[in-house]
Amino acid sequence: MWTHRAWQGRLVAHPLPPTERLRHYASWCDAVEGNTTFYATPARDTVASWAAQTGPDFRFVLKLPKVITHERRLADADGPLRAFLDAIEPLGPRAHALWVQLPGSFAPADVPALGRFLGQLPQSHRYAVEVRHQAFFTDTSAIRLLEATLAGVSAEWIPFDTTAFFTSPPTSDAEREAWTKKPRLPLRSAALTDRPIVRYLGRDDVTRTTEGWQGWVGIVADWLREGRSPTVFIHTPDNNDAPVLARRFHDEVRARVPGLDALPDPIPAEPLTLF
Repeated sequence: MWTHRAWQGRLVAHPLPPTERLRHYASWCDAVEGNTTFYATPARDTVASWAAQTGPDFRFVLKLPKVITHERRLADADGPLRAFLDAIEPLGPRAHALWVQLPGSFAPADVPALGRFLGQLPQSHRYAVEVRHQAFFTDTSAIRLLEATLAGVSAEWIPFDTTAFFTSPPTSDAEREAWTKKPRLPLRSAALTDRPIVRYLGRDDVTRTTEGWQGWVGIVADWLREGRSPTVFIHTPDNNDAPVLARRFHDEVRARVPGLDALPDPIPAEPLTLF
């Protein structure tokens, strides 16, 4: 996302060489979702560049490649997994969690396969799982089974909250596209570990987006008071103002938890002048 065209020249400077783009994004937000790793394992040199552009406290939540999660469905994936783990090694502590996003067809009957997969992963990383099958949100026995499996290896369950997005029909091209692609799932807000991760999708209308996240402001504030270290990703269908909204969400949480550190001042998108 740090190369998102709508941010260039408005939120981050433009043009920027590839070795500077993430550094400018990291002055806005201190975490990023690694969605591109779902499609291909990056070159180790590329990952080393990511590490060089961010401080040691910056958080990458990196999605496992789809060959592991969707094509091989967590079985016989030792080769792709080793390649991925080797590629991301330069991140060191910045690899906050490895994100196991599973397809909507991954059902409660498949949970034993997930348990075997997670149990074989190196303990040098933390893991977080996102599921999209309806039963994991409506069937009590399925919920308990998945929670027990994740708890057994100290893995987190990532909720993708689209409830605010689906409250009314889309009103823009970006919303109409998201309407056909995003999962429509019941809200889940329970944390299993001390590092919960939340993905929130609002609307392209700022007011509706901020209204929809109010419940999360209270939940995240409570997590912080409990000593947890949550990571929250704020999305809209077009993502044009996502960094600004993420900082606004952070400020709203900080108003309830004054001890929470402020985010850094963004690097100006335009050179500073004297006039």
